Amino acid sequence: MPARSAWRDVPRLQVKQFAALAMDEVPQLAQDILREIRREYPHLPVVLDESGEPMALVGIRRALEGFVKQLVLTEGRPRYLPEVFQEFGRGEGLNGRSLDSLQAIYRLGVRLAWRRLAEIGQQIEIPPPAMYELAESGFEYLDGLVDESVRGYAEAAARQAGERLRLQRKLMELLLADHPRGDHADALKERAARVGWPLPERVAVGVLRRPAREAMAPAVGQGVLLDMETEQPRMVVPEPGAAGRPELLRRAMAGWSGAIGPPVPLVDAAKSLRWAEAAVGLMGRGLLPAGEVLFCTEHTEALVLLQPEELIDDLAGRCLAPLQLCGPAHARRLAETLLAWLETRGGAPEVASRLGVHPQTVRYRLRQIRELWGDEIDDPDHRFQLELVLRAQRLRGS
Repeated sequence: MPARSAWRDVPRLQVKQFAALAMDEVPQLAQDILREIRREYPHLPVVLDESGEPMALVGIRRALEGFVKQLVLTEGRPRYLPEVFQEFGRGEGLNGRSLDSLQAIYRLGVRLAWRRLAEIGQQIEIPPPAMYELAESGFEYLDGLVDESVRGYAEAAARQAGERLRLQRKLMELLLADHPRGDHADALKERAARVGWPLPERVAVGVLRRPAREAMAPAVGQGVLLDMETEQPRMVVPEPGAAGRPELLRRAMAGWSGAIGPPVPLVDAAKSLRWAEAAVGLMGRGLLPAGEVLFCTEHTEALVLLQPEELIDDLAGRCLAPLQLCGPAHARRLAETLLAWLETRGGAPEVASRLGVHPQTVRYRLRQIRELWGDEIDDPDHRFQLELVLRAQRLRGS
């Protein structure tokens, strides 16, 4: 069974008398509280409302009036909270300050207000238990004011974050444009300044594959531009060659997959993006590992040999035409032997060791290769083309 309210036991006439005396004190008390706040926090900005009155003074006065008026109506548990306190929190958020100082100011105001209310309660002989209960309700009221400010602060923070993301996307669109406009450099400086992004000399552009539709954005850290609004999120990494940067990115993107293009001058960011997109495309086809974020510079051979697919296929058709005279299994063994010979430039023992077969087997195959290609096998340009297409086929697993 809940304890009986001591404030409810105070005669109504006495409660009304207390409220009337307190209401008479409100204008001066509000001034006193603001003056003390200004003394304790001299750097607090003074914001005026439309009538030229300090908004802080208006808020203090409304808070005191709301508290006192409701003493009669709510049995000592005021619930009305002036909306101006949302505006205070909003102002702290928009000006980049924390709520800590604002809460300290609120506590100072409540302490000063309670001191005066306690004097009035003693003056008209309100019983101490009722005054204790009133003090408790005052601190509950303070919690409500803080909640209002937090709500305004969160609203301002969300608005600022949304605006920053919008400006950041506009910056990335300009950075990754294929055909920069004539005023590209000036526009880039202007947009970068608006989001506080120092223009780097070199960048690398990443393309990510979502592990799940609702996946949280990776914590890539300050300085890295990240756009999560596209199907495949993109990011711009400044100074990718900085010490420790690759390892930091790997840790930050655990659980994600994708590719980061090669480092390029800032004006060539679109080129880095194209390589990252190419790598992600190869990952989707199972030609590059798909379970992590890859750095294109660590997979140069695959990107160079697998990207121009039609050209490589055409070259393979011409260079490997002699193998069409052999059966599929035999053609594959000759191709493996030919590639091992081209890569090692060694004799039968070296090639045999690489393939895990007998040297005599290698000699037999090499004689067949020479018969199939004739003098072309001694031409450096033709050997280069053969190695190129055979390496590409090995990368494809064919």
